[in-house]
Amino acid sequence: MMRDIRKLLEEYKAGKTTLDEVLEEIRKLPYSDLGYAKVDTHRTIRKGFPETIFCVGKTIEQILGILEKLLQHNNNILLTKANREIYEAVKKHYPDAEYNEVAKTIVFERKKIEPIGRILIVTAGTSDIPVAEEAAVTIKLMGCDVEKIYDVGAAGVHRLLDILEKLSEVSVVIVVAGMDGVLPSIVGGLTSKPVIAVPTSIGYGASFQGLSALLTMLNSCAEGVVVVNIDNGFGAGYFASLITREMNKR
Repeated sequence: MMRDIRKLLEEYKAGKTTLDEVLEEIRKLPYSDLGYAKVDTHRTIRKGFPETIFCVGKTIEQILGILEKLLQHNNNILLTKANREIYEAVKKHYPDAEYNEVAKTIVFERKKIEPIGRILIVTAGTSDIPVAEEAAVTIKLMGCDVEKIYDVGAAGVHRLLDILEKLSEVSVVIVVAGMDGVLPSIVGGLTSKPVIAVPTSIGYGASFQGLSALLTMLNSCAEGVVVVNIDNGFGAGYFASLITREMNKR
């Protein structure tokens, strides 16, 4: 059971415990129970980045309630899969909310983070850009630089060959593709950098809303390719940022 924080702080002031022990107990602090959501207000302490609000399936009132609680504890907050109606409601209460129409993200950036490392995002087609933009927004908010190169899919692979040098200049490459989903395998065979593959729900009927691309990526013959779920630009951006920040700690 978690020890009482006030008592622990008193013990620390009296020299009866260590700072490391205090911090360890703070990491276990409870969530805020709103009834409809148990908001993890101390995820930043454990993970380095606060809980993100996934807007699909939530009412505007629920989103505002969760957001209010998170902003009490964090400077930078990300909301994903947010439509304009949600943004307008958030904007009324928080004028500093920033909306990316393409990525469908709402960002609060109240404390700038000095960027370290660089991540490259590549898309197979223009239709994959919304998912790529969600990844880009996530990367920037987590304190990494990002470069974007769009529409270099396997149907015109010579376009990819023109950016070979860039593939070796970054920490991580995110490859976003729908349709046949083959681009991450090609990129994985051309670079020694970690490749994060993101299948999108773009494609005709037999693509099964991204399932075809997902299975192709999971069966990649190229080493160094990992796969996130369909349309999960946020997950790809988050993981790429974790890798990049760890690499630059050394």
